Amino acid sequence: MHYAAHIYLWTECWSDREVGLFARARALGLDLLEISVGDDVIFDAALTKRAAMDAGMGIVLGPGGLWPDGADLSDDEPKNRQLAFDWHRKQIDLAAAIGARAYSGALYGRPGKVLRRRPPADEYARTAEGLHGLAEYAQQAGVGLGIEPMSRFRTHLVNTPSQALRLVEMAAHPHLKIAIDTYHLATEVRDFPAEIRKVGDKLMALHACENDRGVPGKGLMPWPEIFAALRETPAEFIEFESYNTSLGDFGWKRGMFQNQCPDGDAFVRASLEFVRPLVKKT
Repeated sequence: MHYAAHIYLWTECWSDREVGLFARARALGLDLLEISVGDDVIFDAALTKRAAMDAGMGIVLGPGGLWPDGADLSDDEPKNRQLAFDWHRKQIDLAAAIGARAYSGALYGRPGKVLRRRPPADEYARTAEGLHGLAEYAQQAGVGLGIEPMSRFRTHLVNTPSQALRLVEMAAHPHLKIAIDTYHLATEVRDFPAEIRKVGDKLMALHACENDRGVPGKGLMPWPEIFAALRETPAEFIEFESYNTSLGDFGWKRGMFQNQCPDGDAFVRASLEFVRPLVKKT
């Protein structure tokens, strides 16, 4: 099992100044860093790739930065679906350029967009069509592709692993996988292990996040049961994710109003100390 962490544990935005994080993360015992990309995230791809290789680190890309206005693979308007499709392909190209293992996130919609009405009947079908095309493109680029369910406060489209699995099955492409974030599970499902087992061989990664986005093991999540289910899947890595609340207003801008991560290094050390025994348990 590999271990990953999101750059938001340390920094608000990736740039050329942050490449030292790879060596720092490796020294902490991590194997991968997730970098959030978007139109507001500018960096030298070759420099990032070289720094990761020098540190012996892998990369995961996520669309956590700024998206173009209207871009949404599930949108009612075809022009907005096409805009999202083209934009995600650009991020897949970037992932390939920096040698990233995967591009993963709420690719099916637009994080923060929640319809306050019953969705149209063809919403899943048209979204699945777009995901199929992205999966084909990512496979040809040598980049993994994953979708992540998010809570009802971030999207109406895919809130549970079961819904993600339905969309993956409709997309009908073997390259498309699922990443499960336990923070979002806390709001949306009652039987966490059952949802993980249901995803089964489609599970790419688990974001081991506590119900309050703090260090895993300090909250309400049933971790022994979660990891018992995880061990039955081919999940490639476990990721730790929160927001560094010592970086000015960063936590507040991201919806983190409690001081859950004042120190990224300490967060990772405590997370690894808790999780590793659960991963190895038979």
